[in-house]
Amino acid sequence: MTTKLAFIGFGGVGQALAEIVLERKEMLENQHHLDVSVVAVADMMKGSVYHPDGLDISKLLSCVRENGSVETYPEDGRTITGWTNTETIIHSNADVIVEVTYTDVKTGEPAITHCRTAFKNKKSVITTNKGPVALAYEELSELAKAKGVFFGFEGTVMSGTPALRMPKTTLLGNEIKEIKGILNGTTNYMITEMEKGLSYQEALEKAQQLGYAEADPTSDVEGYDARYKTAILSNYVMGVPISHKEVGCEGISGLTVDDVQSALNQGQKYRLLARITRRNGSVEASVKPERIAQDDPLAGVTGATNAIVYECDLAGSIMLTGAGAGLKETGYSLLIDLIHFNQQRILAKT
Repeated sequence: MTTKLAFIGFGGVGQALAEIVLERKEMLENQHHLDVSVVAVADMMKGSVYHPDGLDISKLLSCVRENGSVETYPEDGRTITGWTNTETIIHSNADVIVEVTYTDVKTGEPAITHCRTAFKNKKSVITTNKGPVALAYEELSELAKAKGVFFGFEGTVMSGTPALRMPKTTLLGNEIKEIKGILNGTTNYMITEMEKGLSYQEALEKAQQLGYAEADPTSDVEGYDARYKTAILSNYVMGVPISHKEVGCEGISGLTVDDVQSALNQGQKYRLLARITRRNGSVEASVKPERIAQDDPLAGVTGATNAIVYECDLAGSIMLTGAGAGLKETGYSLLIDLIHFNQQRILAKT
């Protein structure tokens, strides 16, 4: 059975998934019985295009990269252009909405509305947007369940590194007592550079030059990015719903090279750690710079790498490390969700 996709947003991440689907078409069909058809794309900057029988992915990518618009797609291969995001979600024949718009993490919009609209119209959603999961997980997950559709968001915490899938599948049967981790690559890179002697400002400028930090780095350096991811981990992995506002948050903007060097001299290292601890059915959650021993596994995580540790009652301490960003990695996280969507659909029919 063909899985029909509609992309809401077609920037770098959406294009990365499209490329992966194109490159891995034979493998996906042979190994996962997943036949993908892209029927629609809607992007505020790049326009929209729809054909119920599917669009040619190669032509879509060429249109965007050569002309900056999907509406230059050949007329004989499309039926409709000019739909809004909402019209595409409602009126296309897509099975799965790939929600990869730029979202305001303070409000979760427009992604929350996109997800809500898709579910109400009995369409599944896979997304890399933190906003809907951090701010509206309970509402959206309950709505998806009520409508019998799939809600996938693997890429919201550590991109293509399966920080959400692993504890919910491989670590089944354990009680996870604590989760702690380095969930922001930008700040970890900066701290690593400060360990080499760079000042905070020099480390920030270097991170910006390399593309790790935005021109406005506030979300990273003040800990807000990690804060949203912490809420997602509590909501989904711990099963304890909390608001991101309940996560105590302190970034690294007050950290100096003297602080970092002093810790090194005492056999310790600073890391910006997200920490969620289960206590009597509730959780305590925080994001803040912590001094940890140099032989702590998290102290060995350097550069822009992310890492997460699950403290399990049966399996003990399990650490997962990998890239927390990157277009291909984030596109792959969507593929993980897409494969799981298809597996659930196959099981439902057997």
